[in-house]
Amino acid sequence: MEIFTALTSIAFLAAVLRIATPYLFAALGGVVAERAGVPNIALEGQMLSAAAVGVLVSGFSGSLWLGVVCGLVAGALLGVLLGAIVLELEADPIIVGIGINLLASGGTAFGVFMLLGDKGGTLALNSGTLPIITVPGLVEIPIIGPLLGSQNILTYGAFVALAVTWWLMYRARFGYHLRAVGEAPAAASMVGVGARRVQYTAMAVSGALAGCGGVFLSMGAVSFFLRDMTAGRGYIALAAIFLGGVRPVGAFIAALVFGAAEAAAIQFGALKIPTQFVTIIPYAITLIALCVFSTRVRELRNRSRRVAEASVGESFDQT
Repeated sequence: MEIFTALTSIAFLAAVLRIATPYLFAALGGVVAERAGVPNIALEGQMLSAAAVGVLVSGFSGSLWLGVVCGLVAGALLGVLLGAIVLELEADPIIVGIGINLLASGGTAFGVFMLLGDKGGTLALNSGTLPIITVPGLVEIPIIGPLLGSQNILTYGAFVALAVTWWLMYRARFGYHLRAVGEAPAAASMVGVGARRVQYTAMAVSGALAGCGGVFLSMGAVSFFLRDMTAGRGYIALAAIFLGGVRPVGAFIAALVFGAAEAAAIQFGALKIPTQFVTIIPYAITLIALCVFSTRVRELRNRSRRVAEASVGESFDQT
């Protein structure tokens, strides 16, 4: 009963939004890249690089927002790098993405050590924290107020990013070009759409969105960078992308589910449930979700095959 009460409280739901914020940004970024025909497996590395660059620039320059901008630029550049290697050199996007993730893991640790002499992180650097925004009037509304009335600026930004991404993809000309290039780049080029330009733009946007998630981790949730602090969130965001049907709203909802799983793990830890069980919860939920998604895809394929076979059989009978 105590667990049920804890998991249905307004405080828990508000924590879900905070914890899910990096997943939300990364999942939206992955959707944009996937729709452009270049799977972004490097979400983890883009988040990690943005987290490190944001803190370092903010700490050394004294400007919080300059750090945020530089973090997003770092994510965008890695997105463009992934796109260039995949599109121009025709490399496998999975291998390239994993390579960028490994490069980001070692590169951020090396960069922090060279600048601060600390192998663990930037605890000695005063980099600042992104502000908590309290919405006047909204905070006073029962239930909704405690849930949405006071959140980090990037948590609100995730909802804005969802609206903008959806509008760009389904209402703007860029979105039509994006989906056309992702499905048939040669055909899109034949009708005058610059396929490469659209794909590079999409990869930059994808990396910047992932960078927002990384910046939140190091400058929103806390005010420092730790080595490998993304802890697999980029890979979990990949699961959210496909669980959500490679659509902005679907991926957003799936990311919230994974955020809820992580928040539940933290809550269980506070209730003195064995840490071994608590640690595996987010990853177990990810595996279960992927199994469900794979089963759905297999069922749809089997159904399509049966329909096709039935159509062929009917045509044969008629002849």
